[in-house]
Parts: sequence; structure tokens; C-alpha cells
Amino acid sequence: MKKSILLLLPIGLLCAACGKEKKQEIPLTQVRQETFYIDLYEEGDIQATQSKVISSPEISWRYGDLKITYVVDDGQEVEAGDTVVIFDPSEVRKAIVDAESRLEIHYAELEKMQAQQESDMEEMMADFEVTELSLEISRLEYESAEYEAVIKKKEIELNLERATIALEQAKSQIENRKKIQKEELTQKKLIISQAKSELEDAYNTLNLLFVTSPSPGIAIVSQNNTTGLKFQEGDQVWKGQPMIELPNLNELKAAIKINEVDIAKITKGQRVIIRPDAFSDSLYFGHIQTVANLAVNKERNSRIKVFPVDVLINSYPTDLMPGLTVSCRIIIDEIPDAVYIPLNALFKEGIQDIVYVKTATGFRIQEVKTGQSNADYIIIEEGLKAGENIAMANPFLVAEADKSSKKQAQ
Repeated sequence: MKKSILLLLPIGLLCAACGKEKKQEIPLTQVRQETFYIDLYEEGDIQATQSKVISSPEISWRYGDLKITYVVDDGQEVEAGDTVVIFDPSEVRKAIVDAESRLEIHYAELEKMQAQQESDMEEMMADFEVTELSLEISRLEYESAEYEAVIKKKEIELNLERATIALEQAKSQIENRKKIQKEELTQKKLIISQAKSELEDAYNTLNLLFVTSPSPGIAIVSQNNTTGLKFQEGDQVWKGQPMIELPNLNELKAAIKINEVDIAKITKGQRVIIRPDAFSDSLYFGHIQTVANLAVNKERNSRIKVFPVDVLINSYPTDLMPGLTVSCRIIIDEIPDAVYIPLNALFKEGIQDIVYVKTATGFRIQEVKTGQSNADYIIIEEGLKAGENIAMANPFLVAEADKSSKKQAQ
């Protein structure tokens, strides 16, 4: 049984002091008996559980860096097809001009090549016809040389052989020339095809620099890790870097980080009361959805370890938006019919916990046995009953202060 030590304050010390001096009021609180909550408070921010991510385009290094010339305002409502980011297109436009110029030159060279090939082939065909005619003449001479002298006939026979060989060589030269011309045309057309691909790629890249929204929603601009600020005009980004989120506002969560010393208290399903900083009179309710298995650094250069935790908001809050900061009260445990008092109504006398109970004539010191506590209150297992009024300050010290003040006034 806890001791109750009755120390009555002199009535004169609790009454108004003489003259203009007034005694200090002793703030009181009432002992409560109801469900007691063991809780943990953490700060976090609202995020969408699902969202579409708009990233910077994947473009070739030859077009230079990706420099932002326009970015949609953070939190702006957009429709599908609206432009949300524009990157500097000057290098790409220069590449288009160069590619068009090269392609025009290649087409002119192709036309000139085809004309030259046609001329060369006409010349070779004319030579072939002459050679063919020469062979025909040699054949006629050979056929009519039956009665010629042996020497003459031998000469005619040699001329026929030469003409035959010359015709075969002419045929071979024409075939070889055709093959060469075909290869030349193939190579030139391949170069033109590559030039056309480069031009097409440049035009496609130009289109990629004007990034549009794939669907309607609220555009949430991401943070530039280099500057620590939201992406803005003039920033340079890596290709494929996430820049804007289009969150699904039908399902939101509060993303919080739990200190490693508290993580053992956190389990999936625990109730959470969420209070937005922007409108603190509003409360929302959720529950622990996921708890990370691995700790991360609280900040980039910090050695403090925290565990990312997601709190799923139970309802569809129309006034909550991604990016808002919130205070989350996690209900660790509930103790029914607990007698409890504010922490600042509990005092120490040596190693003994005490309270100052209000009586009809003053205050008495009451020893108490304490139990579990949260950030603001502590359970009293023995020594107090619900409804009793206790002091929030040491009344005896207050009385002494009043007495000292009165003497100084005299």
C-alpha cells in the first residue's frame, strides 16, 4: 500500500497576498481512467501507392546534354498530351540541318554516279558492237578463203581467232563492269539509307525533347539530387532520369521512417492516426502496410539508421495531396480501463514517484506506482483513483515562492 503524506499548506500562503501581490495559481489536472494508448509519433509525407513516372528521354550522346528549358509547375493539373517538360533542342535542330545537307549531297552523288555508269555502259556496248562486227567480217573472210593460198588462209584463220577472243573479252568486261556498277550503287544507296536513318533519328529525338503527359492527373515534379531542389529551368539531367510523377489519387499512403531503436515495436496492421501539417484540425486513419527489412541512412551523410515504413490511408481523402507533410501517431498497444496522468504531473522524492493530490484544505503528497507511458501520459498502477485532482506543479515550492515574494514586497 502506497503512503499518503498529508502536508497542508498554510491557508495564508494559498490566499491572496497582502497589498497588490497575488499568489501563483496551482494548475490542476484530473486523474483519468479510460483506454490508454502506447503510441509513437513520426513525421512523414503523403505519396501515391501507384503512379506513372515521366522520365527524361533516352537520346544519343551526339545530341549533347539534356538541359531543361521548361518544366510544368509542381502540383499543376494536366491533361493527356499536355507538354510537361521541354529540353533545349538547339543541338538536335543543328543535327537535322547537317543530316539534310548530307542527304542532299548523297542524292546528287548518286544521280551523277548513275549518269556516269550509263555513259560508260553505252561506250562499252558501242565497242562491243564494233568487236562483234569485226568477228562477223572475219568469219565471212574465213568462209570465203577456201581457194586462197595457204599462207593467206592461215592469216585469215588467225584474224578469226583474234576477233573471237576480242568478243569474249568484251563480253567479260561488260559483265565485270555491270558487277562493279551494281556494287557502287549498293554502297551509295547504303550510305543514303544510313543518312536517312540519321535524319529520321534526329527528327524522332526532336520530338522526344518535348515530353508530354501520357494521362490526366496532377504533375508532381521530382527532386534534382544534384541541387536538392525540384527540377527547374536550366537544370541538366541524365537520360532516363525520373522527373515527374502522375500519382493515382484514389489510393494514398504516408511514407515514414522509423528509428532503429523503435523498429521492434512496429508490425503490419497497426492503426495509425494521420494529421496533415497544412490543416491540423483534420484527422485521417490508416494502418501499417509495409515495413522495410533493411535499414537506410536517415540522411545522405548521417550515420543514423532508419527503416522505411508505409502507412496505407484507409479512405479516399479528397483534400490530401502527394507531397504534403503529416504527423503519424502509430498505436503500438491499447490498455483498457487504465488510470493515468500527464507526465508533467509526476514528481520525484528521492527515488520514489509522487504526486500532489488536491484536498479540501491544501495538497497532500501521494506515493504512486507507475506503469507504461507514452509521449504525454503515464499509467498509475497504485496510489490514485479516477477523478482525483492533482497538481501540475509542486505546490509547496509555489507557496515558498509566494512567501518570498511577499517579504520582498514588504
